Amino acid sequence: MAQIKRGGKGVRRAAKASSRAKTARRAKAKTTGVLDSAIGLLPFTDEQLQRIFMAIILGGAVALAWFIASLAGVPAMAHAQVASLASDAGFEVRHVRVTGTNRMDEQHVYSRALAQRDRPMPQVELEALREELLELPWVKDARVSAQLPETLAIDIVERSPHAVLQKPDRLMLIDAEGIELEPVERKKAKEMLLISGPGASRQVTELDRLLAAAPALRPQVEAAEWVGNRRWNLTFKTEQILALPEGEDEAATALVKFARMDGQNRLIGGKVATFDMRAPPRIYMRIPGRSEEILADASGNGGAL
Repeated sequence: MAQIKRGGKGVRRAAKASSRAKTARRAKAKTTGVLDSAIGLLPFTDEQLQRIFMAIILGGAVALAWFIASLAGVPAMAHAQVASLASDAGFEVRHVRVTGTNRMDEQHVYSRALAQRDRPMPQVELEALREELLELPWVKDARVSAQLPETLAIDIVERSPHAVLQKPDRLMLIDAEGIELEPVERKKAKEMLLISGPGASRQVTELDRLLAAAPALRPQVEAAEWVGNRRWNLTFKTEQILALPEGEDEAATALVKFARMDGQNRLIGGKVATFDMRAPPRIYMRIPGRSEEILADASGNGGAL
């Protein structure tokens, strides 16, 4: 009698396997969808994401190559190999971006930065380039960074013009520290404080403190002369001159006293051409033509003074 074998168990196993496969496909599709959605939320284009992934892969390869070469005691060879890998992968300086330049000629920055062009990123000496940029008169500070894969970013912090230094052959813009920035034409320096005298550029900070002692007078001061490397003569916009005594405290005290006198008697804009306060507490005033008047009066009175 023929026997019929039932395949119930085999059918159930096949059904279970098919169910597991469908579940896996649904889970994979769900995971892929979530991953795609997450990636879609990132503020990057497909090209930028590709570069980021390349940078991560290259970074891992570079770290591994460096580690192996360091164990072998050949760091120079490792550095060269890393640079070669980076260059082959497109990680080399192809663009230079400069920001922060308002007054200075940014070509001076580019002329130094472009020396790094086409150089593999690992070989770019960022700190050395920064130190070179700090040698430029206008540059107070500089930040240099490599933006992978191919951009060298330079952010300049400029010095600010503060006054004009009168030199024997030209006028120079200087900052608040007395650093010479660049030559300037007299007509362009008309509204700026003019500083003169040997060693005056080293006294700019002291001069600012002096003028700050009498802020009401500061807008009236047109020029300041450093005399004998020891004291200041101030010239007002009325072309009147105030000779101050030696010593920082003494000069500030005299200037405050003069400001008080000017507030009471309107000395600035008057007939006095020179105010001499070099021997405090005395103040001597010179009026142009006054000596001639006195002599003329004395002659009219028979020569008696």
